[in-house]
Amino acid sequence: MLLKKITRGLLVSICVLIAVMWVYAFGFAPRESFNKINDTAWQARAQAHCKTAEDQRFSIEDLTPMKADDPAALATKAKLVETATDYLEKAINLIASDKPSDAKGQELVPEWIADYRIYIADRRAFIVALRNATTRPYFAETDIEGVPVSERISKFARENNMKTCQTPYDLSV
Repeated sequence: MLLKKITRGLLVSICVLIAVMWVYAFGFAPRESFNKINDTAWQARAQAHCKTAEDQRFSIEDLTPMKADDPAALATKAKLVETATDYLEKAINLIASDKPSDAKGQELVPEWIADYRIYIADRRAFIVALRNATTRPYFAETDIEGVPVSERISKFARENNMKTCQTPYDLSV
């Protein structure tokens, strides 16, 4: 009988603690993203650089069907990816040369830039693979702590209202 009361009391306590946790999570926990920085002027400048790169990439877009085992098509695709990557890298270099004014931005932006440089290196490796392949290779990107680097980059960009700074999807076609 005593064991039954102790067990019931323990279960009720656990349920109450879980309920309190959810009340805190939905009602009182801070909503600000870890990635959010406060320098909106820097965000706008970065967004402008990325928009320029995006426009440049769209200007060279080629959506014609490609035979996956055609060496000429692979070489053409490699050239397009290389040009698009050059545009992207130029934008990232411009962003990297412009430091945010807030402390959180000064901490997080260099990490984001470093992630972007990894992504650009992955794109460069894909270009080499395209040039050397007999059939279209798959784009293999680096994982950081089990997360694709493109997801880390894009999440930071989304949470800082820099939609065009998300990683491009141009390698999926």
